[in-house]
Amino acid sequence: MQPYELSLSAAAEAIRARRLSPVELVDSVLNRIEQVQPDLNAYVTVTAEHARRAARAAENDIASGRYRGALHGIPMGLKDLIDVADMPTSASSRVRADHRARADSAVAQRLSTAGAVLAGKTHTHEFAYGLTTPQTRNARHPGRIAGGSSGGSAVAVAAGAATFALGTDTGGSIRVPAALNGVVGLKPTYGLISRHGVTSLSWSLDHIGPITRTVEDAALVLSALTGPDPRDPASLSDPAVHYHLTETTDLAGLRVGVPRNYYFDRVDPEVEAAVRRAVDQLRALGARLIEVDIPMTRYIQATQWGLMVPEATAYHENTLRTVPERYQDDVRILLEAGELMSAGDYLRAQRARELMRREWARMLREVDLIAAPTVPATAVETYRETITWGDGTTEAVADAYVRLSAPANITGVPSLSVPVGHDAAGLPIGMQLLGRPRAEDVLLRVGHAYEQTRRSSVEAPRGAPSRRADSAVRVSGQPSRAVKSGVSPE
Repeated sequence: MQPYELSLSAAAEAIRARRLSPVELVDSVLNRIEQVQPDLNAYVTVTAEHARRAARAAENDIASGRYRGALHGIPMGLKDLIDVADMPTSASSRVRADHRARADSAVAQRLSTAGAVLAGKTHTHEFAYGLTTPQTRNARHPGRIAGGSSGGSAVAVAAGAATFALGTDTGGSIRVPAALNGVVGLKPTYGLISRHGVTSLSWSLDHIGPITRTVEDAALVLSALTGPDPRDPASLSDPAVHYHLTETTDLAGLRVGVPRNYYFDRVDPEVEAAVRRAVDQLRALGARLIEVDIPMTRYIQATQWGLMVPEATAYHENTLRTVPERYQDDVRILLEAGELMSAGDYLRAQRARELMRREWARMLREVDLIAAPTVPATAVETYRETITWGDGTTEAVADAYVRLSAPANITGVPSLSVPVGHDAAGLPIGMQLLGRPRAEDVLLRVGHAYEQTRRSSVEAPRGAPSRRADSAVRVSGQPSRAVKSGVSPE
């Protein structure tokens, strides 16, 4: 096994035990980036010399007894919405062509303090306004979408071009690409991780979180990122939390909610079967399955749009008026549409969100977490614009991908996406675990227990992307430029 194939926890243990040096690990990952970048295009910027200098410094610190912990010397990718001092933050947009960050974002600073090494900035949909990353190809099949808007981060981790990465999630943009590329993605509780220094899409829905190869790795990264930050108005006042996972797989007494409605509606049969097998595995580990009704489902899409669109337009108000031609057409049209929404529409969306939060809190008093599909279908071809479901209904691809992830953004509850298998074409399938606010420890414990029962499903990066046959999902539509944009609530 090459160093780039190691999980974060395995690499950290090898570095701590002096069986692997940070220089060896970083060189291996940089070589891997050089190998896969032409096909997958996960990175907008590769900071190779910066990474090598940081790796040498980490090696010297560790040799001198100044070991900082599990992230020390570990190479990472950061979504190109996240400021790193003296580096560009382009947000994959011509609007930001000349932008250089003056200071580190809160998360970049915390990861730097922990000793992590920046390998580069990863691609995103322009200003994160979409559920695909058009520039980037799926790590398992380059003819399929990577998901988005943190597609670059997910592909980098899945391909071995980063040991871990950070993404942002406004409507599913950590969990969607994690599921489509077969890695782990965590959207924490709203406010748990500071967003200071991160380009906003929708401030009341935005989250930051890790994308990793294992649940244990996600716990290690999350531990470095928590803690209050007065520079982010939404930051929780809770002290920093360190998440410790054990090797136990005993889930006795845990109540797992299985949705009767919504989460298994219009879902590909292979996805549903894989997720239900995973839920049955949780029961085999001692969990008690309880059917639950998801509340207010008819309002989810309207509430997501009603919050996100006007907030995004407000953020871009100045540049939309002064340099509209620098935006891609899909994003510019959405931003202009936001100017047509009334204050009443926005206030109604806020009220619906508050009612939804209350109903979810009530539901989560009956169970400890909910288990459901992350997305209703595996990764479709890059040019597809619709999915046709078994009942004959047709849905836009990006709308389909956001449908099951948006509730966690609206309510602010944490959600963890874990790989649970593949479809007949070899494309990854993800299950999401949703819990109570601040209950990341429960989600991580359950995800880790499941993961330990099927180690073979936690894949090392492949030598080359898969080019297997098409998925069983029925799709329709013609290739078009608009489809590749894949715009939907992010």
